[in-house]
Amino acid sequence: MAELYLIADTHFGHKGMCTFTDNDGVKLRPFETIEEMDEVLVANWNSVVKPHDKVYHLGDVVINRRALITLARLNGTKVLIKGNHDIFNLADYSPYFKDIRAYRVLDNIICSHIPLHPYCKARFKGNIHGHTHTNKMEDPWYQSVCVEQINYTPISWEVVKARYQ
Repeated sequence: MAELYLIADTHFGHKGMCTFTDNDGVKLRPFETIEEMDEVLVANWNSVVKPHDKVYHLGDVVINRRALITLARLNGTKVLIKGNHDIFNLADYSPYFKDIRAYRVLDNIICSHIPLHPYCKARFKGNIHGHTHTNKMEDPWYQSVCVEQINYTPISWEVVKARYQ
């Protein structure tokens, strides 16, 4: 049976991700080179996602157009929820993604790249999002699937959905 996974903010090919720091001055990601980061992300992805599984990538998949080819190495059927850094033409992404969307609603939980404004809380049971990297939202209505918060590995839909039970 196919599983469903979520992940956000892989930033494949983004050299700056290896040097950026958070508000405390700590490196955002523990990698020395972009090649190391990309290889760890691919290995972690393929360690849990099987070829028949589905993955919702909640945005900021690649920064450098040359890194798009990395997506061919990732297991599963992929759906892109576009993020603020997903700026290329749809034709550039379409060889790697079955679908490309602005958001997706699953079991009345909305999946988006940027966290929704609080006024949307009455409409949905929760918001699974990316964009915030190491910054955590204290409200449990928001669940981040940024790679920095999920050990650089896609997380099962069942695990995230259970947080709303």
